[in-house]
Amino acid sequence: MPKQKTHSGAKKRFRVTGSGKIMKQGAGMRHNLERKETKLTRRLNKDRVIAPEDAKVIKKLLGK
Repeated sequence: MPKQKTHSGAKKRFRVTGSGKIMKQGAGMRHNLERKETKLTRRLNKDRVIAPEDAKVIKKLLGK
């Protein structure tokens, strides 16, 4: 049986921590950053842990 390929869109957006949690960047950091408060952009730039229900699907896409 052939190996399962990693979903190329998922590998760009998510990463797996050592403990197995899935992390992603906060939404809203792609455009209109000049208009957003500095405080807000700093908060959005932090990585977030994904909910366990969603993590199950993403782990499958990443081949983990």
